[in-house]
Amino acid sequence: MKLAMIGLGRMGGNMVKRLMQGEHEVVAYDLDAAPGLALAEEFNHVTAAESLEDVIAQLPTPRVLWVMVPHQFVDGSIEKLLNAGLEAGDLIIDGGNSNYKEGQRRGAELAEKGVLFADCGTSGGVWGLQNGYSLMIGGEKPAINLIAPALTTLASDDGKGWGHMGPVGSGHFVKMVHNGMEYGMMQAFAEGFELMKAKEEFGLDMHQISRVWQHGSVVSSWLLDLTGDALEQDGDLSSLSDWMDDSGEGRWTANEAIDLGIPTPVMTLALQMRFRSRQTDAFAGKIVNAQRAGFGGHAIKPAANKEATDS
Repeated sequence: MKLAMIGLGRMGGNMVKRLMQGEHEVVAYDLDAAPGLALAEEFNHVTAAESLEDVIAQLPTPRVLWVMVPHQFVDGSIEKLLNAGLEAGDLIIDGGNSNYKEGQRRGAELAEKGVLFADCGTSGGVWGLQNGYSLMIGGEKPAINLIAPALTTLASDDGKGWGHMGPVGSGHFVKMVHNGMEYGMMQAFAEGFELMKAKEEFGLDMHQISRVWQHGSVVSSWLLDLTGDALEQDGDLSSLSDWMDDSGEGRWTANEAIDLGIPTPVMTLALQMRFRSRQTDAFAGKIVNAQRAGFGGHAIKPAANKEATDS
């Protein structure tokens, strides 16, 4: 099939390359012309577009346009595509990390114009090119039918890694929960390895443990593989800081759990620990220490020694 990829960053660019494995034709566009030109030079089935009007002109109808941009730029991209000549029956797929409620709104607004919309949660990161992606897509059946050949090529395990989740919004909702679970799993690994490292009398080899667990253990996983790879390169991870950022989906998951009244303590606490990682000198810790000193007379390290304590 022939489709457009709007946004050629790490994910979008690799997805174009993955589509080449299925011999699809791709019209590639990015605000920076260089990635599209490079892809067109590398692959015969890729054409670089100079503008969104050029994208529209190069696609057969019904047009299929995959938008792979940060969530804050999706609305602007859709508006520009409409102004560039998008027509009723064409399909826009939002493959970024958008809030599912935004997807529902976009789907309803585009439906009034006769334009199809699908929201696709995309997992696989920078390894998606090699291993394929896990794709969770929401939308009406006509939209899914249009994009299904490309999804099969993009997905891992010979196309098994994609599924139609339900109506518009469901794809990003499932991806949101996926990311919340990811937070909890990552935090569990982090706490376990920190606990073992603290048991200094055993002199445990963190890298060895990660490799042993990769064979037959119930905690074997890709996350463990990545942990082992990192420990192999740097046993103490001394080149990394402990600052943990978040993309926003963990917050959306926690908020959704509150709205639905569903307990998600592991995912929510994992998010809170990311916030905690950004505090170099947490006031909350001082409050606890003040209380401990007050009721129990516990010895409290002065602030000057905090850096040494944390190392």
